[in-house]
Amino acid sequence: MEDLVRGLEEFKQRYVSKHHALFEELAHGQKPRVLFITCADSRVSPNLLTQTDLGELFVIRNAGNIIPPFGAANGGEGATLEYAISALGIEQVIICGHSHCGAMKGLLKLNKLQEGMPLVYDWLKHAESTRRMVVDNYPEAKGEELVEILVAENVLIQIDNLKTYPVVRSRLQQGKLQIYAWVYHIETGEVLAYDAETHTYLPPQSLLSDSLPTRPQTEHPRYSRTHAPPVACEIPAGRLQQGESSAHPAQQPVPYRFGVPS
Repeated sequence: MEDLVRGLEEFKQRYVSKHHALFEELAHGQKPRVLFITCADSRVSPNLLTQTDLGELFVIRNAGNIIPPFGAANGGEGATLEYAISALGIEQVIICGHSHCGAMKGLLKLNKLQEGMPLVYDWLKHAESTRRMVVDNYPEAKGEELVEILVAENVLIQIDNLKTYPVVRSRLQQGKLQIYAWVYHIETGEVLAYDAETHTYLPPQSLLSDSLPTRPQTEHPRYSRTHAPPVACEIPAGRLQQGESSAHPAQQPVPYRFGVPS
């Protein structure tokens, strides 16, 4: 607590004192550009990740960056979402998952949480579609690899949930809303963004204008037609379905194909 109190004083002396114009502007209202939906995990800091200032991001945070489908819960997510789009006029939404997510680990042992953490159990049930889809479609994935697949697929499923909200569907129909899927890798500090055309997660700058610097092709993720980022998913060729192994040496890691019907 002492560190926090000292931090308050440093904030006032070192930051507020140098940004009087910003705080004067913020005192008259907020005009955030982006709704940023992410996990409550202490290792994730939206403003730090994006290097944005106060007033630029409107943030929803909870365990697992979960957005229950419209009408499925009476929590604050739906109300905050509606306010961000209707009242603040936000036109860009980001859902950002992260590696080593505790909520996704809990999702894998959901029934064990019912007695010890009943509220967590009730909350994570809103992500049951994520658990079921991953368990049914990635039967060979285990351990940390399975968690990372859950992280990436969960972001996409939460976007599907977003689209069940009337205000979201309306603005999408009008072409006044854009939704992005990101995954943040704690160990490297890298953020990857989902590309709907290639079904891969790529460096976000590669999805923007050509004027922004992009990485060489060799540095792009190793996955083709994937819903998940390259975290812990290097699978030996022998573990893939028939037709894949002949194209790669047996000892070389090859792309795990996500979201592809077996």
